Amino acid sequence: IGAVLVGQALMQAENPTSLIRELGGREHIPLVKICGIKSIAAAATAVSAGADFVGLVFAPSSRKVSVSDAKDIASVVRKQRQVVSSDVIGLSRHSGFENDTPRWFSSAAVRVEEAVRLRKPLLVGVFADQEQEYVERVAREVGLDIVQLSGNESDAYVAGVSRNFTVIRAVHVGTNDDPASVLLRLRPGHASAILLDTKDATMRGGTGKAFDWSVAADIQKRCPVFLAGGLNLDNIATAVGQVRPWAVDVSSGVETNRSKDLFKIRSFVELAKYSSSLSIGTAMSPVLAGCIGCPSTVQDENLHHFFGDFGGRYVPETLVAALEELEENYLEARRDPSFAAELEQLSSQFIGRPTPMLLAKRLTKACGGARIWLKREDLCHTGAHKINNAIGQGLLALRLGKKRIIAETGAGQHGVATATACAILGLECTVYMGGDDCRRQSLNVFRMENLGAKVVGVESGSRTLKDAINEAMRDWVTNVRTTHYIVGSAIGPHPFPTIVRDFQSVIGRETLQQMYTLTGKAPDAAVACVGGGSNAIGLFHPLINYPTKLFGVEAGGLGTGTNHSATLVAGSPGVLHGTRTFLLQDAHGQIQETHSISAGLDYPAVGPEHAYLLVSKRASYHMVTDEETLVGFNFLSTQEGIVPALETSHAISFAMKLAATMRPDQDIVIGVSGRGDKDFLSVAKAKGISLEQIMKA
Repeated sequence: IGAVLVGQALMQAENPTSLIRELGGREHIPLVKICGIKSIAAAATAVSAGADFVGLVFAPSSRKVSVSDAKDIASVVRKQRQVVSSDVIGLSRHSGFENDTPRWFSSAAVRVEEAVRLRKPLLVGVFADQEQEYVERVAREVGLDIVQLSGNESDAYVAGVSRNFTVIRAVHVGTNDDPASVLLRLRPGHASAILLDTKDATMRGGTGKAFDWSVAADIQKRCPVFLAGGLNLDNIATAVGQVRPWAVDVSSGVETNRSKDLFKIRSFVELAKYSSSLSIGTAMSPVLAGCIGCPSTVQDENLHHFFGDFGGRYVPETLVAALEELEENYLEARRDPSFAAELEQLSSQFIGRPTPMLLAKRLTKACGGARIWLKREDLCHTGAHKINNAIGQGLLALRLGKKRIIAETGAGQHGVATATACAILGLECTVYMGGDDCRRQSLNVFRMENLGAKVVGVESGSRTLKDAINEAMRDWVTNVRTTHYIVGSAIGPHPFPTIVRDFQSVIGRETLQQMYTLTGKAPDAAVACVGGGSNAIGLFHPLINYPTKLFGVEAGGLGTGTNHSATLVAGSPGVLHGTRTFLLQDAHGQIQETHSISAGLDYPAVGPEHAYLLVSKRASYHMVTDEETLVGFNFLSTQEGIVPALETSHAISFAMKLAATMRPDQDIVIGVSGRGDKDFLSVAKAKGISLEQIMKA
């Protein structure tokens, strides 16, 4: 079969990879090694994606891992190992090496493949010009299956190590090398396979640069080759088709800002194993990887405007240039190591990341069923997840040269976060807030003003978040040349939903790493409240390619048929605030007034990526009423000593019911989006309690 037309059946298939294999056959499937692994989350992703080897670097390198960390990673890999059938292993799909192939190479490769079949993936330790005693000691201590020698080790050294361990020997290919000159460097009995990498006089080990693949293709006919050097998502399909290597090796090609990108790991494995027989290019990679609405993670050159039928850029012409400038600037920032370094420094030293993952033991016991874990975004500086995005966009504003910032806020948490970011970055700040929200969140109004922000109360319309966004948009149209609008949720015109999601995805990335460390697996379910949806998409997005069930919880207000804010449960598609998504609207397309005890969820629309997750059935969305929300608020407060925001309390209430339907060996993670100090006035009012009378007493 020469090509596959990607259609709705493939996009909606439960396992697109299996369907592709069935359609395309299995002419040639190379083994895949993900190298330079330094975290448990990256290792676990490599295992679940189907990698055949996990590479741990012990040679001097920015990717060097300590022996202690390597042992922890190896432990997780061994727990997650899987037995695979022989028909998905590389050599068995080859037509065979040429007759002059050294017999020791063929038999050694078969032994490696048999080991992969029995306990995939194998652990590979990478060393370069280090003492043999050190290499063998580390290999035994960590429990390595294979030793890779990537320096200038002598034949005698390689032979010595190979007496005790299976060895991969790296051979560095220079500009003027031909197959014959490379083959002359090989000696029978020294290694089970060779790894071809680019020669660089300044580096030992991997270079991240490509060489002439025709050399590798010629050598592959004679002996099993690990193809390395500059492989990435853009060229792996071509490399596999041209060289037909026994195995491929990647490290920097699955990284973003010098850290392993979990999505890229999964994409690379899928492309390496299944794309060559289909004659497809990188445009297919989001489908192969099971990507939902994030092609931009694969190709930095552009960001896709739509998530399925949702998203887009429905704005007046005045804003088009500013949005295009923002997109271009964001793409440049993603490729700039200095931007990543500054964001990382502020995240760790100012925001307080990573935030903890807490097992809610008393809540778990009270509910029965699954273990309940709390992802503590309430412990971020300012008391909510909003600061993740505010700092990121604040740094973007500095790159744009725009010193005036505007923002909208509902519960006040995004306003506080934006005011905080502006204070530390030296930016002018104006925050628009609905009049009703100002009154029920008066403490946050005072906090914003104390941080140096100007708070503008909006008394038009329903005097809530929708109207605050309307006023912020009007301001931006008027002052677009000097002003950057820090949108607080994953809403608005492209590229805001993508930018906000990316800055908030740190929540889900940390969740994966923490859950693998604590439980050895991804969570069985993730639950988060949904208004605009930034907290939820930040938790959900890194989990999309895992078997985790995703549950979004909307504000049910007084219940369906009355006032509520359950957009995905009860809404319909339409356009609001520059994006196509689900809305609460009447038969004439007029926006309906909403209600929630929580100001942060009181919004008649939702982020477009959530709309896509709903229609694609990757996530499900539910509603919790005001009354049920107070149950969650009280329960977490009294049972765990954590006062959650009313937004979070919606998720708590739903998760309590969900846990009871699950097994005790399963795990639920709740995104604790913020703390509840700001909500005491609203809670007291709902309970008919006068705080003024309590104070007088």
